Amino acid sequence: MDDMDAFTGRLDPDMCVVTAAAAGERAGCLVGFASQCSLRPVRFVVWLSEVNHTFRVARSAQFLAVHLLAREQVGLAEIFGGRTGDDGVDKFRDVRWRQGHGGAVVLQDAEAWFVGRVVGHAGGGDHIGFVLAPVEWGAREGSGGPLLRLSDARGIEPGHPVD
Repeated sequence: MDDMDAFTGRLDPDMCVVTAAAAGERAGCLVGFASQCSLRPVRFVVWLSEVNHTFRVARSAQFLAVHLLAREQVGLAEIFGGRTGDDGVDKFRDVRWRQGHGGAVVLQDAEAWFVGRVVGHAGGGDHIGFVLAPVEWGAREGSGGPLLRLSDARGIEPGHPVD
């Protein structure tokens, strides 16, 4: 373990699924790098890997949807984290979804979600940050339990290599 792993190895962030739709194509991926980044106005940033199929769809999208999953929704996380759209897999075939604001893809079984208008991008090494201004949001009825965290998702074999 190098020095930085001593720090990053202790982190256990909430995981989320980010979905994008553009030019008749849908994509989504499991994301561990995401955070609110402004109070006034409210802004949120999600970081997508440049080698990920979702990144390629998202860079043409005007709106992205960000979904929080419950700890017990590992199966849903596996669909978006353990498969890649690069090989033509339709990740949305076996999940309930609807079209949200601006054509965004909203997963209906997520604990909570929001659709954000893409208002900027930030470079960050091998990931690009998509800065989002929330325009629509909601939560599943009866939601409020523990959220899926990195430690819950460690067993998911990534659908796409990091590089």
